[in-house]
Amino acid sequence: MIKKVKIYLDNCSYNRPFDDQSQMRIYLETQSKLYIQQLICSGYLLLAFSYISRYENGNSPYFKNKIAIERFFENAVTYIDVDKAGIIEKRANGIIKYGIRAKDALHISCAIEAKCDYFITTDDGILKKYRANDIHVCSPIQFITIEEDFL
Repeated sequence: MIKKVKIYLDNCSYNRPFDDQSQMRIYLETQSKLYIQQLICSGYLLLAFSYISRYENGNSPYFKNKIAIERFFENAVTYIDVDKAGIIEKRANGIIKYGIRAKDALHISCAIEAKCDYFITTDDGILKKYRANDIHVCSPIQFITIEEDFL
């Protein structure tokens, strides 16, 4: 039996389709993210999300985007709830040492807690700085390139 890949998308990734698509990189990341979304809905990939995802999305000023993302959360097979905040925050403090911002570190920590194989982001700061071996951090484009043969 082939193990299904579990992923965690950060809020930058969720919001990428709502960004200005006139830049080629943004357009390609959007197409990759939408393909990943399709794979999740088809059951080829497993999705995890967390209380941090809900918190950040809930603070979005864009009502339609917020609702669309919240609905997509329903496809997740794993939810990391606030009851694990102590464990999450402790791990996040170690992640911050890589130069990662606090909220981003919480997202990565939740992805690790959910036993995700990949943390997918469009945030250059995370992509350049996080180099630990506990989870594979990549962009939507990189993910498609890496996993393409297995999907």
